[in-house]
Amino acid sequence: MKWLTGEFGSSHEGMVGVLLDDGVEPGAVWISTSLSGAGGRETREWWAYNGAYGCGPRASYLRGSCSCGWRGDDRYPIDWSAIEDWPRDVDTSGPLEDWDRHITEIEALVVPLPKDIEELLEHLEVRLEALAGESKLASLRAVAAVERIAKQVGWNAARDVDPHETPWAQISKALGLTEKGAQARLMSYKPRR
Repeated sequence: MKWLTGEFGSSHEGMVGVLLDDGVEPGAVWISTSLSGAGGRETREWWAYNGAYGCGPRASYLRGSCSCGWRGDDRYPIDWSAIEDWPRDVDTSGPLEDWDRHITEIEALVVPLPKDIEELLEHLEVRLEALAGESKLASLRAVAAVERIAKQVGWNAARDVDPHETPWAQISKALGLTEKGAQARLMSYKPRR
């Protein structure tokens, strides 16, 4: 179970995190996919921390977490005596709400868009969705035009961003991305040969 936003993508991929009884976040656990134990994979997904099959420790708490390193302050105790069907019986709404608040905080830090651009983008989305209902092919042609414009304008803006003048930490904060995500975003506009 992972949570994403369209704007921030993998820079802020949310998920349920776990803590052990002592408050420590456990490392990855090995999930065997064969009887011999030769095949398998490592995971940090919350459902794997049920202490079953010798895979790893049993979690005591859930909390919100994010790929950017953020961890929620709130802990949600796991009542193992009330769980009949792990992980289906577990309420993960608290961690999700905490991650939603984290995303709201990120959104408050990004560089604001001019109001007329926000309104234009909203109108464009509504109109393109309507066009898809009217003519799928015309909609695809319009989307291709938007993509061309975005690539050209994006490249012009990206090539003028100088990390020596504006550090990556500032660029990434303004875009609401990790530094790696911001670098990838700027490079994504580079024309392909």
